[in-house]
Amino acid sequence: MNGYEKQIKALLTQHGWELVRTGKGSHEVWGNGVHNVTVPHNCKSRHTANAIMKETKIKHKF
Repeated sequence: MNGYEKQIKALLTQHGWELVRTGKGSHEVWGNGVHNVTVPHNCKSRHTANAIMKETKIKHKF
């Protein structure tokens, strides 16, 4: 797999998050109705992936 993008999106979808809009450049904005989080298209860093999970309060570690 080429990074963590697909895994992050799958976890967000499982926990009720939806794609709000595409951001500028290579990012997407996902939301759950209360909070929004930015997900990069080519997230190759495990640390960035874990930071996104922490921000969304999803208990998952890469």
